[in-house]
Amino acid sequence: MATSTLLPNSRTESDGSAVIRVLSYNIRSMRDDTGALARIITACAPDLVLVQEAPRFFRWRKKLARLAAASGQVILTGGAPAAGPAILCSLRATVERTEDVLLPLTPGLHRRGFATAVIRFAGARLGVISCHLSLDGTERYEQGGMLLDRLAGLGVEHAIAGGDLNEGPGGPAFGLLSANLQDCRAVAPWGGEHTWPHSDPPQRIDAVFATKGIEVLGCGVPLHQPGVGRADLIAATDHLPVLAALRVPAAASA
Repeated sequence: MATSTLLPNSRTESDGSAVIRVLSYNIRSMRDDTGALARIITACAPDLVLVQEAPRFFRWRKKLARLAAASGQVILTGGAPAAGPAILCSLRATVERTEDVLLPLTPGLHRRGFATAVIRFAGARLGVISCHLSLDGTERYEQGGMLLDRLAGLGVEHAIAGGDLNEGPGGPAFGLLSANLQDCRAVAPWGGEHTWPHSDPPQRIDAVFATKGIEVLGCGVPLHQPGVGRADLIAATDHLPVLAALRVPAAASA
């Protein structure tokens, strides 16, 4: 059962492991209330923000940089070079490498991509992917497989992926990911469930996934997070965010 108890704050443990907060958020190209968007991100105090639908066109980098600065983050990678997904991070992160990946283009459909990075938090080393899967079911399933391949190719023991999957847990692509990774919301429900409130019934189409060695401390829509108001959630964008607290073990070589 989901709980309204607050998630643990970010910290480094005595054994070198790291407790981190990860926020996944479709920001709809910042076409809505960017002040509300920045307030929500700030209130969630994330170490990583996995963004979908980042600005991609005129002055896209400046727009994303302003959002990052207003919410205590910096741009790590992504945006236009990844066809929309991006990763923001706090200054707590040490960046090892980044790569923006464009996926094969299906004629008549939108170009998709992954924003990827390998980073460290103290002694913990972590692979990260932000994704926004296709509206087309066949292509979406193929992209789910590409996401798993890309995670495996990062060359790290521990990794997370998050984003807008454009389908719920009963869908084939979502099922493919949850069969190979931990669906953080299913493992440790916290806060709200549904991220797309505009359908009947509302759906959970945004998620954070983690490899098996990561401990999931809680995950869900931050409805009860101090500083996150319902008015801001409605005004910021058309999706609701997903916030996860994770404990990442220290790397063996750290």
